[in-house]
Amino acid sequence: MAELVAIAGVPHNPLLYRTTAGGVPDDVAAVMANYERFADRIATAGVDRLVVVGSDHFRKFTHHNSPAFVVGKAHRHATTYENEVRHFGLDEWSVAGDEEMAAWILGGPSAELPEEIDFGMTNEWTLDHGFSMPLRYLRPDWDLPVVPIHANTNIPPLPRAARFAALGGYLRTAIQSAPFKGRVALITSGHLATDIGGPKSFLGGASPDAQFDEAAVGWMRDGDLAAAIKGCTLERLLEAGNVTSQFLNFLTALAAADSRPADFAEGTANRFAPTPFFFWDQT
Repeated sequence: MAELVAIAGVPHNPLLYRTTAGGVPDDVAAVMANYERFADRIATAGVDRLVVVGSDHFRKFTHHNSPAFVVGKAHRHATTYENEVRHFGLDEWSVAGDEEMAAWILGGPSAELPEEIDFGMTNEWTLDHGFSMPLRYLRPDWDLPVVPIHANTNIPPLPRAARFAALGGYLRTAIQSAPFKGRVALITSGHLATDIGGPKSFLGGASPDAQFDEAAVGWMRDGDLAAAIKGCTLERLLEAGNVTSQFLNFLTALAAADSRPADFAEGTANRFAPTPFFFWDQT
């Protein structure tokens, strides 16, 4: 049987890659230290498979095709689009897919979707920085098979917060009931309060909504899934910043941890904005 041994919530800010290309400046050192801390914990847990829940940024999934939840089932996934090379200096990495685990999450041998989640499925998916940045820093050797799961946090209509919690509960059950061996880490990526291109962007490290950030970190620290669902209405998320809705992916992590308080929960200060790091040791 497979085991869910670690759950993490991390940022995916691609500007970190460009900013640290020539060395790590003091004002992002704490962020990079947390990535390293989490990478060490995942290695120590003996993880040999990754399930990564993130949000595509209008590259694979757009207004023309915007499913709520999609499982990547490819044999191998390329990463990085031309704009990510141009703007952020990202390299074109690739990573092995985990077809066995992906098929199991999609319903297993019955070839029927699970009752809990109506997944879409793709056999052809180039991952963007919502996936490549966590992989780059948590497993820099790109040596573990990955099941990427896109969650639509960008294109209205969005799934309600409770659906992200349902996803987390389902993934916990599916992983733990898989009839094959594996030590699995569930990685989720998103933001705290973030505004891109708007009047509240790039405030010199300040949050566009410090009140939201304080509450959001508290939900993870206290294991308060009910409060997180209540506090993550679309109206409240947009009030905090135009892409704050990507915080919803962390509700998946909290639910997968069975609403247990996080072992580590922090909005890490840096030059961009407070940056989320959450970790649950499941061993």
